[in-house]
Amino acid sequence: MSTTGDKAKRATVAIGTLSVDGFQMPDGSYRMSITGAAESVSLTVSNASDFLRSKAIKALLGNDSTPRISEVEVESNDQLTGQTRIRALPLDVVIVYWNWQSHRGNKQALQLCIALATETLERRFDAAFGVERSESDRDALLTQRLQSDLSALGEAYAEPDDLREQVARLEQQLRDAGLEPWQLPQSER
Repeated sequence: MSTTGDKAKRATVAIGTLSVDGFQMPDGSYRMSITGAAESVSLTVSNASDFLRSKAIKALLGNDSTPRISEVEVESNDQLTGQTRIRALPLDVVIVYWNWQSHRGNKQALQLCIALATETLERRFDAAFGVERSESDRDALLTQRLQSDLSALGEAYAEPDDLREQVARLEQQLRDAGLEPWQLPQSER
């Protein structure tokens, strides 16, 4: 973890119906707190910390180094309350974390990733076709995407959930019969 003496600016960032604290570094780059990244997808800080220490993030980011986590001092602002120091993550690391959680079955993370990716792609198409939309229109579309019916996502995840449940039941039946499910049988002599 690197420590900087620079102060970051804090602002509330709306992502559809979700509000997160965003931080602008003195160099102009943006960060999000590790707490905000985890809570955005209904997880704990320890989950995000474990991910940041995992081999998965190194493979996903394509390097062998630890992700850039900064301990940042935040300018005090009378309108916003919160810590004056945060553990900050660059936005690319936040996106990798949300995508990883999506891959692991977190429906909220999947919905967030789909909505943000769709908005990004839509902005490029709008630029190519000369379509102009106001930020409030874009915010309304993003909110609509985030509030969309999750039943389709539920159906997509139902089969793996059913399979996990069946495996758990079978493992328990083997244990009840005095066998260890993943142990090789003893050879008879």
